[in-house]
Amino acid sequence: MKAEKMSTIDRQNLIISTLKKAKTPITGSEFAKITNVSRQVIVQDISILKAKNEPIVATSQGYIYLNEEAGKELETMVIVCQHSPEQTQEELYRIVDHGVSVKDVIVEHPVYGDLTASIRVSNRKEVDQFIQKIHETNSSYLLTLTDHLHLHTLEADSREKLLAACKDLLAAGILVSNDEKL
Repeated sequence: MKAEKMSTIDRQNLIISTLKKAKTPITGSEFAKITNVSRQVIVQDISILKAKNEPIVATSQGYIYLNEEAGKELETMVIVCQHSPEQTQEELYRIVDHGVSVKDVIVEHPVYGDLTASIRVSNRKEVDQFIQKIHETNSSYLLTLTDHLHLHTLEADSREKLLAACKDLLAAGILVSNDEKL
């Protein structure tokens, strides 16, 4: 016997409550199975929720809800990098190995201006999943639009971790500039 589809409002409420409680990203396919609708319906629901200012972010691992945890201030830093697409995994490993998360990648497009894409990787497993998703979907890295020049927003629980990651990237010839002494 086939389960009934959930109403749009019930489905969207379920998505929000599930994402708020989740410790790991949840894919559109997982939500589709739970709610007995297509993944495309879930993608539409997520778009509607984002338009209602719900802080939902799509990552290569699935959807996350950006909970602002009280008392947990993260240090952030924007860095400029330049490397070949083949060095992307090395770049991300060098960052996450210092306990630093890569929030996004930003490129300056000649027509669209700044293009920002969420990456949200914090460890090697998430980096591997991100790289695998790029290959599986035959997608291009955004850096291919800008002679490999791109920015990353980094997050960590200490400035020292951010600086250590930058020193590592500088030693590898990946970091282009940084406003702090390394």
